[in-house]
Amino acid sequence: MALEDASGEVDNAFTRREARGLSYEAAYGGALSFLRRRYTKDLTGVDVAVTGVPFDLSVTNRPGCRLGPRAIREASSLQPFDPPYGWGFDPMTEVSVVDYGDLAFDYGKAAGFPAALTTHIAGILEAGVAPLTMGGDHYITYPILRAMAAKHGPLSLLQFDAHSDTWPDEDFDRLDHGTMFYKAVKEGLIDPSRSVQVGIRTTNETDLGFHVIDAREVHEAGPAAAAEKIRAILGTHKTYLTFDIDCLDPGTAPGTGTPVWGGLSAGQAAILLRDLAGIHLVGGDVVEVSPPYDPSGATAVAGAHVLTEILCLWAWTRRG
Repeated sequence: MALEDASGEVDNAFTRREARGLSYEAAYGGALSFLRRRYTKDLTGVDVAVTGVPFDLSVTNRPGCRLGPRAIREASSLQPFDPPYGWGFDPMTEVSVVDYGDLAFDYGKAAGFPAALTTHIAGILEAGVAPLTMGGDHYITYPILRAMAAKHGPLSLLQFDAHSDTWPDEDFDRLDHGTMFYKAVKEGLIDPSRSVQVGIRTTNETDLGFHVIDAREVHEAGPAAAAEKIRAILGTHKTYLTFDIDCLDPGTAPGTGTPVWGGLSAGQAAILLRDLAGIHLVGGDVVEVSPPYDPSGATAVAGAHVLTEILCLWAWTRRG
């Protein structure tokens, strides 16, 4: 289909009248909204709000993922010409999706960040809209879960990651991207008995009762078998999906702060995510995309595709 011309239907981040539909613009120009969705703070009639959280003040190694939301938006400009492959439907046409912009916070007052993010997500939920979030480091999932659990009750967590992020930490005011799921369990935000961690390949004796499908199991059993096992554990429980990009092997996604070899391939992740159709997804995020460590942009491309797959999973849930 031809690109839209100068008749007024250009730069859909600003001019799109409908929040549904594919986009036919030059991928190399225009504003960097996610999937060429319209930028807006008006959530009237909206189903999904994609929002960015440019925060990386809790990292234990390399910073830079504060630049992740911008990079993911740019990488996503290649995708909205066609429906996502393999799903058999077009979520961008069936679901009303907008780019809600980024959370604004004072980086010099880090102590106020968690409450600001929880309030930000709660505002989206109060409008009856599902949040999909671009990080930022993985700590951001913790304040998001506070808002999600306040609306939905204790959730199942589906976590794609190289690290469990359940290292003990009794100081609940500390900002640390390796301890927040320990705190989330202790706060009752998630139920580990019906939660799954996928791709794990670092040692932590504190599993808190999570079901773990490590990277080796995915490699040996295959992603389709892993997806079947995940679906059986999650059942019909409301689920929040968080995807740390370091779940992928650094050969696939080098642009991240704490890379670990032996991770999933992009192909394995794609099969896994698509075979999870039918889980009861209520929200999700992609985190730890750090553009400074990947001048090729491949990591941001992976992040954009993962977030699109999460959108497809949410839309599939809505289809029933």
